[in-house]
Amino acid sequence: MYSLFDSFFAPPTIVVVSEERLKAAEREAKLKQLKALDNKLAELRDYRQSLAKEIAPVTDTEIKETK
Repeated sequence: MYSLFDSFFAPPTIVVVSEERLKAAEREAKLKQLKALDNKLAELRDYRQSLAKEIAPVTDTEIKETK
């Protein structure tokens, strides 16, 4: 029978990883972060361009109205 207290007294799990595998895992994690940042930057650039397109006609008409 399993009780709640069994998880507290269970032996700890120890994982041994080689230096090369650790560095490879760190590199892979950093590559994923870089890819996520690149995707976010692309989204922000697209959003900025769409806002600039919306603003451009407004500013052109405002300039013509002030003349």
